[in-house]
Amino acid sequence: MELLEQRIIKDGVVKKGNVLKVDSFLNHQIDIELYSEIGAEFARLYKDCDVTKILTIEASGIGIACVTAQSFNNVPVVFAKKNKTTNISDDVYSSKVVSYTHGREYEIVVSKSYIKPEDRILIIDDFLANGKALEGLIKIINQAGATVVGAGIVIEKGFQPGGENLRKQGVRVESLAIVESMNDETGEIVFRH
Repeated sequence: MELLEQRIIKDGVVKKGNVLKVDSFLNHQIDIELYSEIGAEFARLYKDCDVTKILTIEASGIGIACVTAQSFNNVPVVFAKKNKTTNISDDVYSSKVVSYTHGREYEIVVSKSYIKPEDRILIIDDFLANGKALEGLIKIINQAGATVVGAGIVIEKGFQPGGENLRKQGVRVESLAIVESMNDETGEIVFRH
């Protein structure tokens, strides 16, 4: 998605440790017009998949998932919580996820009330690096007996193994921008086309 790539080049900041900061428009301060374009593109890519629900993980994926849901005529959005709170029942699907960004393990949970075997679920997330968050979400969908129609990713780090591993497992992954390489000294970002 050229619009997204241009925005990453303009406002993205490459940090040490293969970190790409896009918080000025994607996951801290949000550019709603860009989100609308992203949501419309995911809807175009998955229009023939009979999506009944969108699943994401808190927190950065929620806004993108909600705008994407509007492009799918407002299918429900479910998000996996990173911490089981007192207001969620014990009747949950769960999976362990290691966060690349935070360098720690979370147990993600989704109430069994919100994913049913008949659901056809599109996973939406802002980043794909090592793929652990997506693998955790897929485990939850599988626990429910539902169908994964694919994963819509805003930015994939193509030089890390997550996307390749998931595709080898047969998961349809559609990334709107795939970063082939980036350099924290020069700030250069190269995209895969």
